[in-house]
Amino acid sequence: MRIMGLDFGSRTVGVAVCDPTGMIAYGIETITRKEENKLRRTCRRIEELISRYEIETIVLGYPMNMDDTVGERARKSEEFAETLKRRTGLPVILYDERLTTVEADGILQESGVPAAERKKVIDTLAAELILQDYLNSRNGR
Repeated sequence: MRIMGLDFGSRTVGVAVCDPTGMIAYGIETITRKEENKLRRTCRRIEELISRYEIETIVLGYPMNMDDTVGERARKSEEFAETLKRRTGLPVILYDERLTTVEADGILQESGVPAAERKKVIDTLAAELILQDYLNSRNGR
């Protein structure tokens, strides 16, 4: 079963997929858009990737507040999840992603990636971390 992980931001969507065994996540790209509410091209690209990788389920990062409340970003993720369900017909799982972008930035810093380069890949790495955490929890790891 192939699963796609998404890190949905105001201007970017990081994308990751898992291997056919459902054990290992890897980032594939960051989709960018000029305006936050302009999602048509973003959705079309996600649909292309779903077809290419034969995706059966989408895991969408759900940015809950640290006090477990639902804030503005989480509400936007809920709306995006509904859009994805409607457009793709696939199940969309909202998955807690608190601090994944911070974790991704730390990994990139430790790896010596310059700040300008980190901005280009941080969302893809965050999507990979979200998906890998989901796979680990699903697989009992």
